[in-house]
Amino acid sequence: MSTNGINKALKLQFGLINYENRYLTAEAFGFKKQIWTLEQDEQDGQVVFLRSHLGRYLASDKDGKIICGAEKRDPECRFLIVPQADGRWALQSEPFQRYFGGSADYLSCFAQIIGEQELWAVHLALHPQASLLSVARKRYAHLSASDGEISVDSNIPWGVDSLVTLVYLDGKYSLKTCDSRFLSNDGKLVKENTNATSFTLELKSGKLAFKDCDGKYLAPVGPTGTLRSGRCSKPGKDELFDLEESHPQVVFQAANKRFVSVKQGVSISANQDVETDMETFQMEIDKESKKSMFRTNGGSYWTLVTHGEIQSTATEVEVNTMFDIEWRGQRVALKASNGKYVCTKKNGQLSAVSDTVADDELFLMKLINRPMLILRGENGFVCHHKNSNTLDANRSVYDIFTLIFNDGAYNIKSVNGKFWYVSSSGLVCSDGEKSENFFLEFLEHGRVAIKGSNDKYLRGDQGGTLMCDGKSVDASSLWEY
Repeated sequence: MSTNGINKALKLQFGLINYENRYLTAEAFGFKKQIWTLEQDEQDGQVVFLRSHLGRYLASDKDGKIICGAEKRDPECRFLIVPQADGRWALQSEPFQRYFGGSADYLSCFAQIIGEQELWAVHLALHPQASLLSVARKRYAHLSASDGEISVDSNIPWGVDSLVTLVYLDGKYSLKTCDSRFLSNDGKLVKENTNATSFTLELKSGKLAFKDCDGKYLAPVGPTGTLRSGRCSKPGKDELFDLEESHPQVVFQAANKRFVSVKQGVSISANQDVETDMETFQMEIDKESKKSMFRTNGGSYWTLVTHGEIQSTATEVEVNTMFDIEWRGQRVALKASNGKYVCTKKNGQLSAVSDTVADDELFLMKLINRPMLILRGENGFVCHHKNSNTLDANRSVYDIFTLIFNDGAYNIKSVNGKFWYVSSSGLVCSDGEKSENFFLEFLEHGRVAIKGSNDKYLRGDQGGTLMCDGKSVDASSLWEY
């Protein structure tokens, strides 16, 4: 994926909901999944291709017959998005100029005009927590609590303030800040989700635009890039945004009770008593090796140098910037590319010189940029069950849970203010009066495994219920977060 910023722009995956409130599935074509990926034509930004989760493209022939079997982008797979005033889309076959629609039993692409049956609501299927990058300013949005606004003036999406959560309700999206307030179209942050905080999504050249209830678009305004509705009723470059994946950002505390920092220059040392951007590191996990890299707020990486010392001098990812993390309950150990464990020396300096793990090789690692937890597993999002204290792990909608750090472990709080706990039968329940520890293990790029106090992993079972009975990590126990 191309990127204007420092991280990868997210592929736009979504569900399409028709006038009967039903999702377009590839089921009509023998498949059950509802998620489609939007791909744009490199030459013509207005032309899109709809790819099913199996990598097949939606196509229409000259008689309006719909098929979903093409493995490459044939001319019949070319569609145009025609956005409507209410935020819904019509999809027009580019070669034949007819519109795609119909009911659950019969879909075709033969309508000459757009009627109710040809209108689709768009529901983004990607994980709703991301960094928001202004295409025009090449700056990131972040909560500016002192000014009570979202400012678009960060060079890098650093710290919890840069986390934006998209909240979907009735075909519209709201932008939620890390302190649980909603962005209003006048640029103010408010507690309640109202008409003024609801935006419809539009796509232009692979970028997102947010249209408010008055038909105007969000844009960064003024020197700090205050995010609010501008005067435009057509989206130009100023009104376009990329959503970028939000990597985990962490703080390390060494056995000397001090925070690991880059404040003193290139040496990585545990010598600070307060957490600032200098003590915050972005954890980026290599997709192939599953090893971790740690990026500083200056953009450089931790790297192993001569005599085992750890410095922040690497500008590119290479073998010496990769570390293995060993998950040891409430603490972690880090192994460098020389096969030695990272230890904290007497002066606080980090060095990879140890063959075994004792106190000096253990670190407290705290995730700082997910105060709100949204989990998406292989079958859908985690959500409260309607009629019981259990949790579903297969929903198309999500609940937002609160993540509370507790000395290397985490407590998870439900929407109702009660805590998650694991029952004797391994069910995850959401109505605990007192908190119970869970352990987060960041094992893959964009995925976390969560271990309960019973030493088992959270997973979605066959019936879609969230359990804590996984003996090992597999696809059912890895979560986008």
